[in-house]
Amino acid sequence: MAFPRITVDPDVMGGAPCVRQSRIPVATLLAMMAEGMSVTDILTDLPFLDEEDLAEVLEYAADAVRDRTARRA
Repeated sequence: MAFPRITVDPDVMGGAPCVRQSRIPVATLLAMMAEGMSVTDILTDLPFLDEEDLAEVLEYAADAVRDRTARRA
């Protein structure tokens, strides 16, 4: 599965997956959502992101979990 909005660059945030060449790691956005922040709140705090970015973050995380589960089986 391709994730065009998720980038991995060893020179940015230690190679952590980030959204669109930013310094905002996927893990940070997932933590914000897990803590109960709404999409509106996140987009207000990080106005250079959009709803499609956050949707792809969730899809990326779901794919990562599916991949780990498949490797264990």
